[in-house]
Amino acid sequence: MSAAVSLGGWVAAALVGLIVVSVYRNVGDRMEAVARACHELRGPLTAARLGLSLGVRIGELSPVRLRAIDTELGRATLALDDLADVRGGGPRLRELDRVDVPSLLAESVEAWQGSAAAARVGLRVASCDAGAAVWGDRLRLAQATGNLIANALEHGGGAVDVRASARHGRVRIVVSDLGPGLPAPVAELCRRTRRGRGARGRGLAIAAAVARAHGGRLASAPSEQGARLVLELPAAAGRQPHGAEG
Repeated sequence: MSAAVSLGGWVAAALVGLIVVSVYRNVGDRMEAVARACHELRGPLTAARLGLSLGVRIGELSPVRLRAIDTELGRATLALDDLADVRGGGPRLRELDRVDVPSLLAESVEAWQGSAAAARVGLRVASCDAGAAVWGDRLRLAQATGNLIANALEHGGGAVDVRASARHGRVRIVVSDLGPGLPAPVAELCRRTRRGRGARGRGLAIAAAVARAHGGRLASAPSEQGARLVLELPAAAGRQPHGAEG
């Protein structure tokens, strides 16, 4: 009888332990979702504010700059959508379009020029293959490129270059800086945010999730100085692909 009671006690304790772990994980996931939402609200809103300030200061609020600012404000709405999405499991893609990569990068760089000027960092599209295109959610892709540029501006320094090339059915978007480099591999930095161990990799984790949702990946590449992050995506080839996450 005592053995049965003891066994029952151990089973009950194990069940309670599982419940506690499950609750802890759910709370942790929810806290990380809130942290990501705050990150995605703060970044685009700051970029928009500084972009407007720069445009007023130099007397040039061009259509390109206004479109770039509008994209950043659209990114902020994604943060609220993601926070309200109880499904979780990664960014939800909406309607997929053929996205012209040169115009996407030109817009992303323009959106962050105000932040670059405030940080005294040069920011430019160094090179981009004409005609490079991907199938995707343009606003989500802007979310990824914006986070990579913001990461380079905040943690890099000197100059931030953005490049894109199309080879062998893949489009590679490269963001490089002249800072101290990454303190750890991309995958580890992304894991740290899920464990609540700092926010350094939060923007990278968001960019990586967007890449995965588009059938691509985010990785680092060798660099003589600074960090060099590569967002690799399937190139658009004719018709829109089936089976995209959404």
